[in-house]
Amino acid sequence: MGIYLSSPKTDKSSEDGENNKVRYGLSSMQGWRATMEDAHAAFPNLDVATSFFGVYDGHGGKVVAKFCAKFLHQQVLKNEAYAAGDIGSSVQRAFFRMDEMMRGQKGWRELAVLGDKINKFTGMIEGLIWSPRGGDRHDQPDDWRFEEGPHSDFSGPTSGCTACVAVIRNNQLIVANAGDSRCVISRKGQAYNLSRDHKPDLEAEKERILKAGGFIHAGRVNGSLNLSRAIGDMEFKQNKFLPAEKQIVTANPDINTVELCDDDDFVVLACDGIWDCMSSQQLVDFVHEQLQSENKLSAVCERVLDRCLAPSTANGEGCDNMTMIIVQFKKPIQPSSSGSEQSTQSRSTDTDSKPEEIESN
Repeated sequence: MGIYLSSPKTDKSSEDGENNKVRYGLSSMQGWRATMEDAHAAFPNLDVATSFFGVYDGHGGKVVAKFCAKFLHQQVLKNEAYAAGDIGSSVQRAFFRMDEMMRGQKGWRELAVLGDKINKFTGMIEGLIWSPRGGDRHDQPDDWRFEEGPHSDFSGPTSGCTACVAVIRNNQLIVANAGDSRCVISRKGQAYNLSRDHKPDLEAEKERILKAGGFIHAGRVNGSLNLSRAIGDMEFKQNKFLPAEKQIVTANPDINTVELCDDDDFVVLACDGIWDCMSSQQLVDFVHEQLQSENKLSAVCERVLDRCLAPSTANGEGCDNMTMIIVQFKKPIQPSSSGSEQSTQSRSTDTDSKPEEIESN
């Protein structure tokens, strides 16, 4: 549930940007929570042909979200699958790579740099609110060798975060998601789900959790975590006989690749603090309504945050940290060059590559 303030912090961190294919706006707000545990990344020019956007919603601490905001997009670029044009594989590998990088001496040290309070017994680290532009450099060497030292046996942080990212290259949109942050596309004003909320009561999630030796109590993994996939949370990833994708909690993302067309208006990425208050269709409708009178996308995001903010902490909804990114497509959307792009596909076991319509609740 988290600890709430006596009054919400409504100051917002907002940003706008664009390139020749997309324009984006984003905003984040601490709200009623005692700390801000969200982080995000927005790189319209990840390289000359690619844009990257990500929302990371922390739980049990903020540093894993900050770590992902700093490093995940870099790892997408560095994976050999990216150079071969397989964006989905490179993104999937980057999710797993976050867990690998946070282990051991160097991982412990990097987490310590991102925070300012370190508990040497639990590995829980807290710090200042993450500046979203802090991870701009992509050219840092990928040097994460094992190092001997007092924290060489650090298994990684017990805190964690969701990760929902969207990568746009030419007319392809690749969405990767682990956790309950969500990506939604507006196609002719209709909301389509491009990610799935990973909750423990989903049949496939429940099966994996039980097979890995975990249990579900009161809708929570081992009675603790209310989502079934996340980066970090290393206490749920200790079964040495199972691969990373079969642990009680896994960082393995669903990957959904969609061919964009001129019917597509924009994509929204947001943490569950937004989706707890608005259905996907309600949010798409609200954004369209606001865009009739407001051109600045970050201002539209700010209005969503204000609308979702609860007047009190009485029922919990509208009391979470909130982060939202709108990515609007510039028209016309150019088709991919013949043979230059991979065919549309989905790496999810139960998410179609074609967007599925969401029911409004």
